[in-house]
Amino acid sequence: MVTSRSSSRRGASTSGCLVSLVILVAGVYYGIHLGQPWFRYYQLVDEMRVSARLAPTLSDGVIRRRLEAKADELGLPPEAKKFQITRSGKPRRIIITTQYSETVSVPLLTHTFVYTPTAEEPL
Repeated sequence: MVTSRSSSRRGASTSGCLVSLVILVAGVYYGIHLGQPWFRYYQLVDEMRVSARLAPTLSDGVIRRRLEAKADELGLPPEAKKFQITRSGKPRRIIITTQYSETVSVPLLTHTFVYTPTAEEPL
């Protein structure tokens, strides 16, 4: 037997669903804007590691040009292109470092991230 129950909702959306949706959209928005600098940082570190691995066959000038081109490609600030390339004695190693900062401004938040990517490999 089917009984008819009167419901006060009549197809209207509950506020809990709307609040959850707003929180989800805000999380995605902030995650994308705050995650982009980290993604660029890891791409730069990856290129620095590859260059450090290839260092026995490349000169410092070639390594510097490759890294500067990658920084340009990623749209990093000019101070990111100031790479320090150090080849040391015993044991023979190469160390590549740089330092830069990126400021992210989103509604209700402005944050400056400071990055110091480093790559070190034996020669």
